[in-house]
Amino acid sequence: MGAAGLPWAALWALLLPLVAADEGILHASGSGVPPVTKDYCIIYNSSWVSLPKTLDNATFTPLENLTSTVLCSSAEVPSGLMKDKAVVVMSGNCTYLEKARIAQSLGAKMLLIASKSRLSAISDNKTDFEDVTLPIALIRYNDIVDMQLVFGNEVNVTLYSPPLPEFDYSMVVIFLIAVFTVALGGYWSGVAELENLKAVASPGERETRWKKEENVTFTPVTVILFVVICCVMLVLLYFFYKWLVYVIISVFCLASAMSLYNCLAALIGEIPFGQCRITCSNKTIEVRLIFLAIFCIAAAVVWAVFRNEDRWAWILQDILGVAFCLNFIKTLKMPNFKSCVILLGLLLLYDVFFVFITPFITKNGASIMVEVAAGPFGNSEKSDGNLVDVPTERSAPHEKLPVVIRVPRLEHSASTLCDLPFSLLGFGDIIVPGLLVAYCRRFDVQTRSSSIYYISCTIAYAVGMVLTFVVLALMKMGQPALLYLVPCTLITSSLVAWRRKEMKKFWKGSNYQVSDSSRTPLLQDDGTPGLHRK
Repeated sequence: MGAAGLPWAALWALLLPLVAADEGILHASGSGVPPVTKDYCIIYNSSWVSLPKTLDNATFTPLENLTSTVLCSSAEVPSGLMKDKAVVVMSGNCTYLEKARIAQSLGAKMLLIASKSRLSAISDNKTDFEDVTLPIALIRYNDIVDMQLVFGNEVNVTLYSPPLPEFDYSMVVIFLIAVFTVALGGYWSGVAELENLKAVASPGERETRWKKEENVTFTPVTVILFVVICCVMLVLLYFFYKWLVYVIISVFCLASAMSLYNCLAALIGEIPFGQCRITCSNKTIEVRLIFLAIFCIAAAVVWAVFRNEDRWAWILQDILGVAFCLNFIKTLKMPNFKSCVILLGLLLLYDVFFVFITPFITKNGASIMVEVAAGPFGNSEKSDGNLVDVPTERSAPHEKLPVVIRVPRLEHSASTLCDLPFSLLGFGDIIVPGLLVAYCRRFDVQTRSSSIYYISCTIAYAVGMVLTFVVLALMKMGQPALLYLVPCTLITSSLVAWRRKEMKKFWKGSNYQVSDSSRTPLLQDDGTPGLHRK
């Protein structure tokens, strides 16, 4: 291998897992007519056992619940109880293969090992257990409890492992939501910029416009401070997730309600009828805006109450999330391309560090970013059976950070049972490139450049998203989307500015900062300084 190939080899060494964790499905069937069926997640080792890919010609085995024992001795169970049955026992005290050898000697057809911890890869020394041919699989203890509630004591089970689909169509929905939000947020920012320029030209409107203005401008120093706060917050969430998750949920409810109000109020403001007003404390307000505020607060409250209802709460979360991203992109202004480069570059490093580098720092070898996104676990404890560090039960087990767009996976596979049943995209992967798209749109407005920057940057964002999904499908593991979005958007914007010979003005920003009616813009359309009016 040449020197040029060494970095790629090193990268693959970091990305490939050390132990394969094969995911499969336990298909349970009741004894009723018609029989009730339900699927559960299992983890197995494909080098020990080969599972069928479909349920065609499946052989069902009666399940015997022996979770009162860990099966480290044949004396723990009565003779003949396991004969021709699938048995489930608790993990711990001895290795998986030791349990399997005992179960096989007692006539069992299948061994399920229930774990109260997160399911991890089955790793054991098979050399001394060549005689063990019994299928072995890990299953969540909570799933065994659910199985008893659904089926009672009479349940038949079989194992299979359907192949992973080549493409998950939920990613198409994620793609459309992301591109729509970035494009609309950038366009809205441009509309606000155009109104600002009109206000500058009309002294009578300027004061009114500035009073309504709620924009926040990021300077390079503010950008650095913002990234530092993001790092600190992520680390705090990793260590204190159990408490801080509720703080984030509360902040999201408040911010998303306000954002939804701002988005819908902008639409309602374009409707010429229904403008009845009431006066309160010498201030007038439209009645329809009062009802709008009540509606937005109610939407946030309903989500907060039913946030763990996976069947439909994700729709409300996505609506609130899109509103939050739109309002953020419109409200937070990047003054120039220099600030955009600093922000996107630092957040790219932040993303890569917390996804790819932190596994070498954490005790359990997990990425801080992935652990926080999925809900981190408590301190590691030693598993006597397999001599590996296994995380304990999750803190705040049902609570997830609401800062993601969620779309249910549309295919049926073991991953939908074992992993998150949703495809996720973080708000940051929309907002961060969206701020650059918004700057490009404002620059188009300021320089009257026919939306070339805005359209090019939006297309580059879409290309970056497609590239992210392609890599995700090929590598079968989560990807930091900014790793692909940041280069696509920054390089495209730079090329457009260079091709149009406007790089200097694009880098510094074409700001129309006017202190009074006697001043013209600081920069004219050709980049030359403005002159005082006489």
